[in-house]
Amino acid sequence: MSYASAAQMRADLTARKVSARELAQAAIDRIETLDGPLNAVVVRDFERALTAADAADGAIARGQAGPLLGVPITVKEAFDVAGLPTTWGLPGVTATAAKDAAAVARLKGAGAVVLGKTNIALMLQDWQSDSPAYGRANNPWNPERTAGGSSGGGAAALAGGFVPLEYGSDLGGSLRIPAAFCGVMAHRPTWGITPHRGFAPPGAPDLPVTPAIDMAVVGPLARTAVDLETALIVTAGRDGRDAVGWRLDLPPPRHAALKDYRVLVIDEHPLTRSAASIRSALNDLAAGLEKAGCQVARGSPLMPDLAAVPDLFLKLLFAALSADSPQEGGLSHRDWLRADRERLAIAGRLGEVFGAFDVVLTPVAITTAFAHDDRPFDARRLDVDGESRAYGETGLWTCLAGLTGHPATTAPIGLDDAGLPIGVQIIGPYLEDRTPIAFAGWLERAFGGFRPPPGY
Repeated sequence: MSYASAAQMRADLTARKVSARELAQAAIDRIETLDGPLNAVVVRDFERALTAADAADGAIARGQAGPLLGVPITVKEAFDVAGLPTTWGLPGVTATAAKDAAAVARLKGAGAVVLGKTNIALMLQDWQSDSPAYGRANNPWNPERTAGGSSGGGAAALAGGFVPLEYGSDLGGSLRIPAAFCGVMAHRPTWGITPHRGFAPPGAPDLPVTPAIDMAVVGPLARTAVDLETALIVTAGRDGRDAVGWRLDLPPPRHAALKDYRVLVIDEHPLTRSAASIRSALNDLAAGLEKAGCQVARGSPLMPDLAAVPDLFLKLLFAALSADSPQEGGLSHRDWLRADRERLAIAGRLGEVFGAFDVVLTPVAITTAFAHDDRPFDARRLDVDGESRAYGETGLWTCLAGLTGHPATTAPIGLDDAGLPIGVQIIGPYLEDRTPIAFAGWLERAFGGFRPPPGY
């Protein structure tokens, strides 16, 4: 059962082929046996998890149901889980959360059994997962390589077969890049549709209404598209005062067959160069999609200018983070409004793309999982086919969906010559999250999805 999906576990639980306690204990045993070299599950709550599993077994025996009832999962360390510390990687934080984050509460409400919390980047600000509080998360495909960041521990836990589902967050690629590096799936939801309450660093102000951080989202990682959709549906929807009147009604996928999808493939970026292995894998995927009957284009004049996206993304990012920063900076409100207008223009242009296409496929990062690098950011370099590139180029492909609030799903599409996973980013239409998830499911069925790393 190590690599069973959450959906398969639910089916087996319903059929009484296995108990929730057996699933939880098997996951705990696997973590205790295999997690040492990975350092993925850094906050372990096994005793309470077994108690929750017993409660799930009792509920199943009484005929109760739930989309995740009895399924063992993990969540990113940055989420509050009642009774556990939330450090965001900062050392010396010992205070425990009084209640669950909204997303965690919804997952538990759907019956999920939370085993613990997974490793992160310090303050979620790196494409590697390493912090003074927890140390470094390593990639199951090669421990000398990063698992990605900032949701790296969760991606490693999925690839290692510890759990079928993880819940994380994404601002500059923190779901998508770890998923690509570890060969699993992730979904960055449309901005604002999943709740942020209980997802904040130590010392953040306790506001009666928790605002969503500009461009930041919380969302799922899994090994299958079906599990991504389940976790999204379970957690999506307004929270707090908004829930009084607002209701979310995500439309179904645009098509019921792979052949009906109109696909735009973009693998050239004006500000960087992706590894040949990634471009080759994307080219092979495009050819396979054409053979399957999809309408595939390799460019479109409708696309917004990718060269204009990163600077605007960073400008708005620094503005979003400036409220809690001890340093002077950020934007005046007037300058923020002007930047937001630029963002809306780009989002509108991208919206036009989805009048002609159903999904846009791009690389996730310019390399596969790179070697651990402890140097300061400015000193780090990436090797792209022998060419040295700036470390900051890691996130250039993830900026577009982040800036405009569009949903984006990451799915594995192959391995490079070093045996490291290659992922594809599937950007979907605004509020049509189920379309890129469904497309990822078609890729999974038509071309082969997740595969376990050697040795796991």
